[in-house]
Amino acid sequence: MMGYGLFHQFVEEVETPLFARAVVIKTGRGKVAWVNAEICFITLAIRTAVMEKIGGLGFTEDAVMLTAQHTHSGPGGYSHYALYNMSIPGFGPEVFQIIVDGIVEVIIQADANARPAVIKFSSGEFPLDRDVAFNRSLAAYNRNPEVVKVTEKDANAAIDRQMLLFRFDGVDGTPIATWNFFGVHCTSISNDQHRICADNKGHAAALMEEHEGVAVFAQRSAGDVTPNFIFDRKKGWTRGSHEDDFESSRINGRLQFEQARELSARAAISEVLPVEIDSLLAWVDFTKVSIDAEFSRGETDARTGPACHGVAFARGTREGPGMPKILADVSVLLSRALKAWELFSMRWKPVAEAVRLKYRIQDPKDILFEAGQRRILGFRDIRKLPLPGWADGGLAAFKRFYANGSLGDQPWIPQVLPLQLMIVGDCAFAAVPGEVTTIAGRRIEKSLLEILSTRGIEEVVVASYANGYCGYVTTLEEYEEQAYEGGHTVFGKHTLGAVQTRFKGMALEMLKPVAERRNLSDGLPPDFSGGEIALRSFDARFR
Repeated sequence: MMGYGLFHQFVEEVETPLFARAVVIKTGRGKVAWVNAEICFITLAIRTAVMEKIGGLGFTEDAVMLTAQHTHSGPGGYSHYALYNMSIPGFGPEVFQIIVDGIVEVIIQADANARPAVIKFSSGEFPLDRDVAFNRSLAAYNRNPEVVKVTEKDANAAIDRQMLLFRFDGVDGTPIATWNFFGVHCTSISNDQHRICADNKGHAAALMEEHEGVAVFAQRSAGDVTPNFIFDRKKGWTRGSHEDDFESSRINGRLQFEQARELSARAAISEVLPVEIDSLLAWVDFTKVSIDAEFSRGETDARTGPACHGVAFARGTREGPGMPKILADVSVLLSRALKAWELFSMRWKPVAEAVRLKYRIQDPKDILFEAGQRRILGFRDIRKLPLPGWADGGLAAFKRFYANGSLGDQPWIPQVLPLQLMIVGDCAFAAVPGEVTTIAGRRIEKSLLEILSTRGIEEVVVASYANGYCGYVTTLEEYEEQAYEGGHTVFGKHTLGAVQTRFKGMALEMLKPVAERRNLSDGLPPDFSGGEIALRSFDARFR
């Protein structure tokens, strides 16, 4: 299963089916497609395969936004990148194909079934007495200078409690679909469960579809937002309102459904949005983005670097513990020893500047994986890593991958990733290939609105888990806390600044006529050989 990164979490049963849902919007100037799939995240391999299969439908690359609702109780094995195969263990060709075919099918259906329609919009905040979402990383959140510091009892206030809803009606008023954005993790179901389930947002969608056509419950800025708020001493992690995780997911889903139902009723009597669509997509090499000083706390030479994961990432969260504590503590000691050794021993060598730059970009992270450079705790030959494979099944799998030659010469996670801006009516959607925290999301939306408001945009919405995946996007201040989210912000402390810098450039281009816009892409991500993927493909014998 993909979600908690645990080797032992095999699929045993199906609690609910998983769906993909799509809305296609056509105007005289073109068309766009929004897709939401009930999986953990979209991978570059999925996006590439989907775009190839819908090539005859007339969609341009920038006009298709693929998102995931981020259930942690879904299947794994659909990424070509090695690190996301580590706990599965491997690439699952059948799983991959089923996801691709499902997404393609709903795009084809939506495109074929298009009919005259109008789009309406409404928004509203969840009342504070509804236990729908809580900030799970308060120490990091409280570091942000713009927030009012909160305590554990106010964790429900340290999130964006606003839900945004778009309603699509036929010209006769018949509801066709609703699509809402609200950030909360689909982690009502914990990592000790073995049943496929769409979790809270899946339950919300099923309830909504009993009343109003197709219903999508998409993610906004959910990086530090959890549905869980009760610490379960027996399990050792937080859970939802009920001891039964599946009941907790249903209860949370009902809260989201009730909010969406209320907003849909408001939207039904609201004004129709202007019919305008526009889109732009840029492939960004996140290993070398220079950051505008306005997004780097005034630092003039801020930049990103190759992907590195911290020990804090491997530790997991309060709702999903990861690496055993003793293994994590040993990893911290080894990471710090490696840093001291590298800075000392490399200072006279040609690579000295690169080593210093790595730690300047990534500090104060205790680096565990150098996914961009393909090393774990400094070891390129993973078989020699002093951490034993028996201590963690995923690590044992990775050692097997190295031994059979399937780790290849590509980075272990994607480093060239798509950023996308899509405009529908007077709303703009900023599609981010990762998990954006509450305040990081607000900063992205604010900086984009300052530019796009000049062309009539009134609302900017971060659409997370979109078109690819690379981990988290935290603020600089949150990164410095090095909680789980900061440990999983892989391109360094200025990752958010890089996202804002590149989105700024894209937004400025969108102020120009289409014919005058520059291509802002840095190039395309690497291809993987069939042989490499075959060697890393899932084999039931690994069980």
